[in-house]
Amino acid sequence: MNSYSLNAPIKHGHNQIKICVSGAAETGHCGIDALDKAKELGREIARQGLVLVTGATTGFPFWVAMGVKELGGISVGFSPAASEREHVEVYKLPLDYMDLIIYTGFGYPGRDLLLTRSSDAVICGCGRVGTIHEFTVAFEDNKPIGIFEGPWEMGAQIKEIVEKGHRPNAKIVAGSDPKKLLEDLIVLIKKDKVGEYKI
Repeated sequence: MNSYSLNAPIKHGHNQIKICVSGAAETGHCGIDALDKAKELGREIARQGLVLVTGATTGFPFWVAMGVKELGGISVGFSPAASEREHVEVYKLPLDYMDLIIYTGFGYPGRDLLLTRSSDAVICGCGRVGTIHEFTVAFEDNKPIGIFEGPWEMGAQIKEIVEKGHRPNAKIVAGSDPKKLLEDLIVLIKKDKVGEYKI
């Protein structure tokens, strides 16, 4: 017999914060410091005890995963492929620096939806059209969004989209310091977290 009342609040163990990092698989336009900046973002995600979620891809998200794993953090990837073989042979995507890869089988657009919805917040780094797609999914889902600024254009592009989109959003923070950006995001995330529930 259970010793708790049916109306008593129950604390749960699902307090792990998941941070999606969105960015370009091809990084030629990202600037010479992009690798170092991405890896430092990953290291800071690990330092703060957060779980990294990416599209299981190359480029900027991969570099962030490298930084996470340097400090023993947790890295989860959502693949557009339906299997490990398709992931590697058809999509030409890596298996390294991820503790778990979820094979969605939904291609890039469907993968983006699952990727962002499975995360507590989305950080946009150096990106391309796919990053804009992940940003708009997170925006429409009212997720906290971080704009990681660097020597790339994506931060300014996303700010312009928000400005010209005529829908202000109080859940968007921006900055070039990974520690401060993550701290600001965590404040927003915790406002929506369920600390306890009633059965």
